Amino acid sequence: ADRDVVGTVTRLCPDAPVPVLDEERTLERPGGAGLAAVLAARAGAQVTLVAALAADEGGRTLRRLVEAEGVELVDLGAGGSTPEKVRVRAAGQSLLRIDRGEHAVPGPLPDGVGTLVAAADAVLVSDYGRVLTSHSPLRAALGPRRRGGRPLVWDPHPRGAAPVPGATLVTPNRAECGALDPAPTADGARRLRARWEVGAVAVTLGEDGALLVTGDGAPLVVPVTRRVRGADPCGAGDAFAAAAALALGAGAGLSSAVESAVREAAAFVAAGGATGFAAEPDGPVLVATGGCFDLLHAGHVATLRRARGLGDRLVVLLNGDGSVRRLKGPGRPVQR
Repeated sequence: ADRDVVGTVTRLCPDAPVPVLDEERTLERPGGAGLAAVLAARAGAQVTLVAALAADEGGRTLRRLVEAEGVELVDLGAGGSTPEKVRVRAAGQSLLRIDRGEHAVPGPLPDGVGTLVAAADAVLVSDYGRVLTSHSPLRAALGPRRRGGRPLVWDPHPRGAAPVPGATLVTPNRAECGALDPAPTADGARRLRARWEVGAVAVTLGEDGALLVTGDGAPLVVPVTRRVRGADPCGAGDAFAAAAALALGAGAGLSSAVESAVREAAAFVAAGGATGFAAEPDGPVLVATGGCFDLLHAGHVATLRRARGLGDRLVVLLNGDGSVRRLKGPGRPVQR
């Protein structure tokens, strides 16, 4: 679980040139793979999160946050402490980040996880360098994905394990790509694709979109059509990876999936990123939207998904039949 400690700074500390934060509130949210799982669930997917949580407050908080969003949690268990990221923020800026938690060996893979992984429409591996992606039983369970042709998306970390050979798409950001291979971004992505023996590599480029390398041809640059200057980018990579996995699981091609992922990541940042996603404990954000919806089309679905991403709960208000007829004519509603 991640937390933002938010307050106001009006003075410096008298014994050191550092700001003094007057704390106003604490916001909490699932982080890393938990954030990706919740974003996928908010997009309407049925999601199971396989994670290794310690028996501590951080683990209990993460469980509560993801299960409240309808995500099923399979906990492998782990010793030590659950990783946490705490950001101290004021005036929309991070002043300090505190990382807690330690590497811990996960427990055995529960019965049924292999079957669950093999049957899923898509699998997303979010690697934060915390040992789980090098867990031999879990890597073995991912093996049928590459043989069965079902999408496997891998969001890597320089300290984590290499992706499973045959993964459909690997999604490092520009800094991670550079840490994994010192060549220029496009060349580095090509070399990583060959080294990992994966189908494609999509390097996320922040405000510049993403670069997709699928083979020997020219890379595809997918630009961001909606830029938000000064926005909080925390969690954008998770939003990108989750959206790509959902698109591939629905049958989209690689280029279409990356285009969709760029749009969803940009929308996530525009809505406030991780800061806008987080909610105060015991104070969920309620979002309401409405419309006729007698004939549901793609624009309605996009609106509902976007509205759902703005808060913790979504209330959909529907116009009655009489209201629809007054607005759209005597032939409506179409569905009776």
